[in-house]
Amino acid sequence: MAVGIFDSGLGGLTVLDAAQKHLPDVDFLYYGDNARAPYGVRDAEDVFQLTNQAVHQMWDMGANLVILACNTASAAALRRMQEAGVPEGKRVLGVFVPLIEALTERNWGDNSPPREVEVKHVALFATPATVSSRAFQRELAFRAIGVDVEAQACGGLVDAIEDGDMILAEALVKSHVDALLRKMPKPQAAILGCTHYPLMEEAFQNALGDDVKVFSQGNLVAQSLGDYLKRHPNMLGTGEAGYYTTGDPTRVSTRATQFLRREITFKKA
Repeated sequence: MAVGIFDSGLGGLTVLDAAQKHLPDVDFLYYGDNARAPYGVRDAEDVFQLTNQAVHQMWDMGANLVILACNTASAAALRRMQEAGVPEGKRVLGVFVPLIEALTERNWGDNSPPREVEVKHVALFATPATVSSRAFQRELAFRAIGVDVEAQACGGLVDAIEDGDMILAEALVKSHVDALLRKMPKPQAAILGCTHYPLMEEAFQNALGDDVKVFSQGNLVAQSLGDYLKRHPNMLGTGEAGYYTTGDPTRVSTRATQFLRREITFKKA
C-alpha cells in the first residue's frame, strides 16, 4: 500500500524523507518528472498538463492519494484538478496547506473569518511560476489579515540543485536573499516555497540571520499527512512502493542518493 508523492524533479525527496521518518509504517510511491524539470519556468497551462498526466499515471499505479510535493504544481494545477473532479476514491493534495497552518496557527478545517496573527512580515522564496501565480498570498488571505508578504523569485536555484552544483546554489541563495532584504529589510519569517529549497535551508538561515524563523516544508507536510491518514485510512492505496522518473534512472538515482545520503534506486516511469 503506497501513498504517492509527485515532484517535477528531486525536490520532493525532502518531503519524502520527512514523511518516511514520520510515518515508518507507510510505503511511498515517488514520481519525479526529471525529464521536464524545472517546472518553475514553465507557464501555468504547461504545468497543469504535465502534472495532470503524471498524477493520473500514479493513480493508475495504485496510489489513492497523491501529494503534489512541488509548489509550482500546487500553485498552477491543484485547484484546477480538484474543480474538474477526480476519480472516485482518489485524492490529490498540495503542500501549501501545512505551511499556512503553521504560519497562521490554525487548522485547515477552521473556516472562521480571517484574523490577525503574530507574524506580520513574511518573506516568500519560490520559483518564478509560483511567485507569479500569487497562490500562496491568496490562500493566506483566506485565513489571516494584516500580513505583508514579499515574494522573491529564485531563478536558477532549482537548476543548480538538480545539477548538484552546491557552490552555485549557495551563491544564488545569498543573491536572492539580498534582493529580498532590499525590499523587506526586517522579515519576521521566511517561507521556503519550493521543495528543493530545504536542501539549502542552512544557507537561507545564514543569509537571513538568526532572528528570522525559516519555515521548511518537509516536516510540516509529513505531520499533516500523518493526521490526514488517521482520518482517511482508505487513502493508503493498493499500489507498490518505489521510485520512478521520466529522466535517466541512473543519473537521478545518483543525485537522489547524494541528496538523502542513503541509496535510492529509480526506475524508468
